[in-house]
Amino acid sequence: MRVLLADDHSIVRRGLRGLLEAAGLTVVAEASDGLEAMRLCEEHHPDLLILDIGMPKLSGIEVAARAHKMAHPPGVIILSVHGDESYIMRALAAGARAYLLKSATDEDLIPAVRAVAAGKPFFSPAVTAVLVEDYVRRLQQRGLTDSYHLLTDREKEVLQLLAEGRSNKEVAVLLNLGLSTVETHRANLMQKLNLHNTAEIVLYAVRKGLIV
Repeated sequence: MRVLLADDHSIVRRGLRGLLEAAGLTVVAEASDGLEAMRLCEEHHPDLLILDIGMPKLSGIEVAARAHKMAHPPGVIILSVHGDESYIMRALAAGARAYLLKSATDEDLIPAVRAVAAGKPFFSPAVTAVLVEDYVRRLQQRGLTDSYHLLTDREKEVLQLLAEGRSNKEVAVLLNLGLSTVETHRANLMQKLNLHNTAEIVLYAVRKGLIV
């Protein structure tokens, strides 16, 4: 994979480059701010963007959102010091496929790259733990229970594939179903689980351990 790195700290970029090159990946360009990252992305057409969430001139989330609109959008990994759900939701909504805490980048970066290359999401284990703990706490506070058991077997299959990044059409092909049937299953499972968009589907699947 051809990778573009964007972080406003040169020492961070140097460390990331070392990890990537040691794994046999090619770093085609480096950027120190969001606008430069966008310009280099349009110039080099990398396969993967690794973006710091908080950069000068343009945030990593905004770069991800703009890159997602390109004719051939690259995969996106977001690096952040923030592990709370609001940042993760914004990153997913912008098109990011992986979200890593900077404190664990050394251990998580290459597994994240492999996951994104395979079209799958990836989250730092520490992020997953925070999401699960927060979800359980909110259920307890509201006196609610998880509604996963209300899903039919087919709805569980559709949930799994959607969380792995498959489109409705891809799910239809994989499960040998009509597109309208998949759309109905999607609508039903989202209603049962009180989910409203793809980002929430992914986060729910992370909490349930359906994806790693």
